[in-house]
Amino acid sequence: MATSTDTGPTGGRYVAEFREFLEETWLGYALILPALILMGVIIIYPTLRGIQLAFFEASLLNPEQQTFVGLQNFAELLGDATFREALWHTVLLTSVAVSLQYLLGLGLALALKEKVPGAGLFRSLSMVTWVLPVIVMVIIFRFLTQSGFGPVNIILDSLGMQTAAWFGRPGVAFPLIVLMHVWRNTPFYAIALMAAMKSIPETQYEAARLDGAGPLQRFRYITLPQISYVSMIMIVLHVIFTFNNFDIIFLSTGGGPLGNTEVLATYIYKQAFQQYAMGYAASIGVVMLIIMMVFTIVYASLEARE
Repeated sequence: MATSTDTGPTGGRYVAEFREFLEETWLGYALILPALILMGVIIIYPTLRGIQLAFFEASLLNPEQQTFVGLQNFAELLGDATFREALWHTVLLTSVAVSLQYLLGLGLALALKEKVPGAGLFRSLSMVTWVLPVIVMVIIFRFLTQSGFGPVNIILDSLGMQTAAWFGRPGVAFPLIVLMHVWRNTPFYAIALMAAMKSIPETQYEAARLDGAGPLQRFRYITLPQISYVSMIMIVLHVIFTFNNFDIIFLSTGGGPLGNTEVLATYIYKQAFQQYAMGYAASIGVVMLIIMMVFTIVYASLEARE
């Protein structure tokens, strides 16, 4: 029996167009292929493997022995008081730290934009907090608040006030964590926002002044809309960084005292490398991934509408 293929006028035209498309674009696809393979190896595969692991009961001590448990890990999260507390601390730390960083950075940017004395020196020194290794920053803060010889306690003692090892005090350790985040990131916000403000043509402010607009009106209707894109990028990136932050908290308090600074990132570490519950730790990671994806999509959509 003879066989036939679609080689009519229409099929032949599609084949010719496809061949022409390949001839024109194969070099471009070939050039990006190494980058795609690299992304697949270091991003896509680990992400998919982590999501898959969340549906298994797996131990770090016996990684080859895995049992499919479906949604059991996620169901256990609902009844895990430590997980709920870590989730609350993570959300609180992210919202407070990022809000303070943005507002303080915006205030500094407005001040530096007006050519105040010492602005150039501040711009030069401001990046020190950003480039300083996290471990050095933690050592500095722990030294400042150290019981006995820390400068903060020396000043408090001279004023007749209570002294203590503040990182070990429930109720104080968490605000210190927030303070370290703000100290580290605020100058970076200020520099980025100031750069965005300097790109606004001065003629717009002059026209607004001629129309009788005051400083608040010029800020509301000229400055704020034109720095909104930079603001969105800064806020989204720092929300993701802070929500996933591990090193500052783990190096300074380890999640203590009494779990007062426990966040999702440190809880994942303890579940994976101290309790060896890799599947349970992966399920917490999936929850973090979903929260961050929802936040990014919602925030970007709201910003696009404006």
